[in-house]
This record gives sequence, structure tokens and C-alpha cells, in this order.
Amino acid sequence: MDTLDRLLAALRAHPEGPGTVLLTGWFSFIDGEATAGDLLARTAVAQALDAAGVPHDTAWSAGFAPGARTLDEAPPEAYRHVLFVCGPLHGPQVRELHRRYADCVRVAVNVSVIDADAPETTGFALVLARDGGTGPPRPDLAALAPAGPPPPLVALVLTQGQGEYGNRRGHTDVTTALTAWAGTKDCARLPVDTRLARDDWRLCASPEQFLALAARCDLVVTTRLHGLVLALRTGVPALAVDPVLGGGAKLSAQARALRWPALVPAEQVRPAVLDRWWEWCLTGRGRAAAGRRAARLARARRTGGGGRSAQLAG
Repeated sequence: MDTLDRLLAALRAHPEGPGTVLLTGWFSFIDGEATAGDLLARTAVAQALDAAGVPHDTAWSAGFAPGARTLDEAPPEAYRHVLFVCGPLHGPQVRELHRRYADCVRVAVNVSVIDADAPETTGFALVLARDGGTGPPRPDLAALAPAGPPPPLVALVLTQGQGEYGNRRGHTDVTTALTAWAGTKDCARLPVDTRLARDDWRLCASPEQFLALAARCDLVVTTRLHGLVLALRTGVPALAVDPVLGGGAKLSAQARALRWPALVPAEQVRPAVLDRWWEWCLTGRGRAAAGRRAARLARARRTGGGGRSAQLAG
């Protein structure tokens, strides 16, 4: 019997049935954390409860899901069972969960047992451990949980430098607006720098490493000249935002040289404008346009004509 079958059997064994079940985890604690694995494991449990016709609520940290139900809004008297899903059984947050829901049947699911004799562990009526328990390790539920289609992978290549532009620098305001907007988009965000280093593992150490990274993205959002150029070299659309006030500077010039339309001046960095170019870049038109630029740049490299911008028209 697998973990979810054992869980459902335990819920049905209650003399009055499971009632409404409360799902909790480290994602419920205001000073905890919500990881991708935690939320996938919660989804696996929720799906099993739905399939079995068991009603359930989830308690979320207000820091992670503002406006959603919190532990404070999940009164103990409303539940017969409280499930703690995923993560280690350790720490004062878990002990407080036992105290708050002392009159509920508490079950730990897909957890790591740190100390079998600790109150965090013994407070549960049933522990369905993924590791550290009495049985062999079990596959984590995150590996089995349903998930939707992956959103686009978007690299953000930004600069806060370029002091040479003096009072024309709009970099701070542009970066603030751009990152706030990017945080609202359904995408996997990847902060990237074109700066290379051999003594910092977070940075690429060669141009080829950066090109390999850019080529695996669906979109590059950038305020850097080379963020634009190297994205197009790999055939990846770039949403270029020129942070220099008063008509832009080298980034705008390079967009013109490459005949690339997805360019936003610093003065126009607004969600509506960014959204329009986001959609264009991620649709067939933007991808095809980037592919054409990449093909023409490749021909120019082969023929030694990299400086003839007329070859890039279209």
C-alpha cells in the first residue's frame, strides 16, 4: 500500500469519518518557507482527497499567499484531521501546530523524521515518512504530483552601471519597474549577467557558456546591449528596455542596427507596453523574427560580413 492509500485508510478509520481535513506544512508558517517540492506534495495529497470525496482546506502563510486562509483562520474545532505535508519534523513551528490542534487527529505525510522520540514526531497519531522512519525510504510525493504545462523560461539581463551617461541614467527606476512587472508574469525567471568571471561560480566563465545559457531560454528581458545581441545570436527573442533617458543610447542603436522592433524606451516602461512586447516575443512572430536574425548573423559570420547591417534587414 503506498503513502496516499495508507493516508486515506487512516482517515476513513475515524469513527465519524474524516470530516473536513486541514492541510498544513512548512508553507503554512509565517516564518517557514514554501518550496516547489512542498507545494507539489500538497497537490498530490489534495488530489487524492478530491478523488476520495474528502473535503479539505489548506492553511497558507500570509507571507507567501496574501489573502488566502491562514492557520489563524483555521479554527481547531472545524477539523477532525490535520495533515502536515512534506518537510522535516523539527522545530518550534511543528510543536506549536501540535499545541493548537491538540484535539484533532494529526497525521504527518511525506516527511523526514529527524528524531523519532522528539515531540515533533511523537505528537502525530500517524507518521507516513519518506525517510528516517521505521521502513525503507519512499519516493517523495513531489515526483508523483500532477503539474501544469511549464511556463516560459525568461532570463533577466539587467544593468545598474553605465555611469558614463550621468544625469541621463534612468537605470534605477527602469530596473524597479521592470522587475516589479516581471514578478507578475507566469514564467520561470532566471537572473543572468553578461559579466564573466572565473572566481565566481554564479557567473559564466566564457562567452560560450553564456550563449549556451541564453539559447535554452524562451525569452531574454534585458537592459544591456549584449543581452540583446547575444539573445538574437542564439535565435531567442529579446525584450530590450533602454534605461538611458532622452531617446536612449547604445542599446537603442543596436536594436536599430539589428532591425529589432521589441525595444522600449525608458520613458515608456509601463505594464501595458511591456505586456504587448512580451506577447509578441513569445508568439510565433517574435520567435520567427529572432530566428531570422540568428540565421543572418550566422551567414555574416561565415562570410566575414559581420559589420554589414544591411544583411540583417527584415
